[in-house]
Amino acid sequence: MTDREAPDPAPSPVTAASLLRRMRAATVLAGPLPPFDPATAGPAPGPLFAEWLAYALDDGVLEPHVMTLSTVAADGRPSARVLMLRGVDLERCAFVFASEAGSRKGLELAANPQAALTSYWPRHGRQIRMAGPVRALDADAARSDFLGRRERSRIAGFTGLMSAPLDGPEAYEEERRLASARVAAEPEAVPQGHTVYELTATEAEFFQGDTGGFHRRLRYTREADGGWSRGLLFP
Repeated sequence: MTDREAPDPAPSPVTAASLLRRMRAATVLAGPLPPFDPATAGPAPGPLFAEWLAYALDDGVLEPHVMTLSTVAADGRPSARVLMLRGVDLERCAFVFASEAGSRKGLELAANPQAALTSYWPRHGRQIRMAGPVRALDADAARSDFLGRRERSRIAGFTGLMSAPLDGPEAYEEERRLASARVAAEPEAVPQGHTVYELTATEAEFFQGDTGGFHRRLRYTREADGGWSRGLLFP
C-alpha cells in the first residue's frame, strides 16, 4: 500500500433512467415566490409585462430580458431559439428583436410572419408568452440597433452568414479576423441583412407558479377593435 489517495471511482454512465431519476428529484418552484392576484391585473397586458420584467430586474435575475422566439417554417416545421429583447412598446404591446434576414429565423419569418416570444424567470416561477404577427422595421431601425451595440457584438455581426454551414474552427477564426478588420476600418458599417423585427401581440399569457401547486394563468386576447378581453385558464 502507498500513501497515495485512491483514484476516484469511474463515473456511472449517463442513461435515460438515471436522468429521469435526477430530473424527478430536482427542485422545482422552491420559492419563496411572489404573489399574483389576476383580479388586480389591468385591462391590457403591456403594463403587467412591464411590472414583471421590472421586478425581475430589481431582484437581480440574470438576463431577464432574454426570451425564446418560436417560429414556424413554410412547411409547418417549428423551431425556437433564445435571443435578447431589444425594445418594447407597452401601449401597443409590441416587442422588438433583431436578427439576420438570411438566418433560419429570418427566412421563416419571411415565409410565415407569425411568432411567439416566451419569458421564463425560474426564481419567481413566472412565465410570459406573447404571440402575434411580426413585421420587419425600416433600415434606420436596423442601423440604430446595430451601431448601438458593443464592438465585439458588431464584429460577430459581420462574421459569416448566421445559420449557414461552417467548415470548421479555422474558417470561423478567419471570418472573425476579417470582420474585426472591417469594423475597425468602417465603424459605421452595418451588415446588409441585419434586420430589426417587431412582434405585436394578439395574445398574451401570464403564468405564476405556486409552491403548493395552485398555479395561476391569465390570458389576454386582442379584440377586433384593438381592445383586450381576458380570462383565467387552468394551469
